[in-house]
Amino acid sequence: MQEQAKARLQEIWMAPTKAQGEKAFELFLEAYQAKYPKATECLAKDRDELLAFYGFPAAHWVHIRTTNPIESTLATVRLRTDKTRGCLSRTTALTMVCKLCKSAERRWRKLNGSAMLGKVLEGIEFRDGAEVTRYAA
Repeated sequence: MQEQAKARLQEIWMAPTKAQGEKAFELFLEAYQAKYPKATECLAKDRDELLAFYGFPAAHWVHIRTTNPIESTLATVRLRTDKTRGCLSRTTALTMVCKLCKSAERRWRKLNGSAMLGKVLEGIEFRDGAEVTRYAA
């Protein structure tokens, strides 16, 4: 049963288009609604946010779908702040957190499709991972 759940989750996150992702999302909710009503309700409530990555370049999807950069950076910060608990003022704690984040930043790699960041910042529309081209009439 757990393998089926993993396969269904994989379908949601690996669907090549938003329409297929929506369909996989519905199938997942139907399959697990009876057993996990609160979890499926929470997922259904956040559907738009969970499927928002379809509005970005496909090369960025792998980065959008992961929380690893946040978790890795915060793990380093958490380790240091736990060790120095009670020994820091608010100002020194914030300074230490800033320095730790700057240090971690040096080990980060570039985003896949980093050349497309300018287009994303300009507000150019992407649908299903591809740039939407508008033709002048």
